[in-house]
Amino acid sequence: MDNTPTKNEEITLKDLIQKVKEWYLYFLYKWKIIVIAAIIGFALGLTYAIIKKPIYTATLTFALEDEKGAGGLGGALGFASTFGVDLGGGSGGGIFTGSNLAELFKSRSMVEKTLLTPVKVNGRLISLAEMYIQNNDWREKWRDNQRYSSVKFLPNSKRKNFTRDQDSILGLMYTDLSKSGLSVIQKDKKISITTMDVSSTNELFAKYFCEALARQVGKFYVEAKSKKARMNMSILERQVDSVRGELNSAITGVAVANDNTFNLNPALNVRRAPSARRQVDVQANTAILTELVKQSELAKVTLRKETPLIQVVDRPILPLKKEKLGKVKGTLTGGFIAVFLTLLVLGVRRLLNELDLKV
Repeated sequence: MDNTPTKNEEITLKDLIQKVKEWYLYFLYKWKIIVIAAIIGFALGLTYAIIKKPIYTATLTFALEDEKGAGGLGGALGFASTFGVDLGGGSGGGIFTGSNLAELFKSRSMVEKTLLTPVKVNGRLISLAEMYIQNNDWREKWRDNQRYSSVKFLPNSKRKNFTRDQDSILGLMYTDLSKSGLSVIQKDKKISITTMDVSSTNELFAKYFCEALARQVGKFYVEAKSKKARMNMSILERQVDSVRGELNSAITGVAVANDNTFNLNPALNVRRAPSARRQVDVQANTAILTELVKQSELAKVTLRKETPLIQVVDRPILPLKKEKLGKVKGTLTGGFIAVFLTLLVLGVRRLLNELDLKV
């Protein structure tokens, strides 16, 4: 059995200080390389700060109207169900609340429809998609590419008629915007106010896109939530027209039957039966029409109650919030990164050399 005592390899404070001193002298010996790296970093940081376009952020806040119950209207809606009409007390758009509404704003369908919205730029009417392409200089990049050079996005174009190349370009725009250009958050769950931010290097694009997206989503949201009430109102209006036609026909029938029995022999009462039947039809259709008109007006009230559902609180106002990397900050950041990377490379090289010597 080997009873040789093991060597104590614990690092003392003196050894640690010695090690730090060696590293300091090593880096001091390489001061020329570090200074050159710092100068290059300063230059690159300054250049980046100069050529980097500022980021403009358009902010729009809106409040979502709280859903209200039908209250006292509930009892009056019962009669409508006998005609196959469900006016209901709820809304057809309950799924679009909270985080679901935020996802609706960031959905590809809403973003692409917004990109096809017309805007006026320099006296020309173009789509936001074309404005986005111009802002990112994509036309210059596609100059030698016949596949994309002829692609155009006209305002209010029909999405279903787009080519594969147009779909691909719109998809790229959506990806860029959803990753860094579009943010929809509810800052406080206790407050039903949602904030939407749109960031872009083009101040006008940020403002136009922010407002157009709010209009697009608002329109879709209103249609979704009022769809059921709109359908019910349409059914009731058709039934009112149908019953009114029947009532008019019955009134005409009573008049015709009365004409046929004018100066009729009192003994021939059977000839008065058609007039009596028509009178019953008039009374029944009058009662039905009265109720249907009431329900039709109630459906109109319900539809008005559903809209508007999104109330804009604050709109983006020019000049927008601007974020730009300052020259001093860019220069110092570039120099710091360059020096840090240089020290890291030099340190790794020294460690590798020491390992080679030990081996």
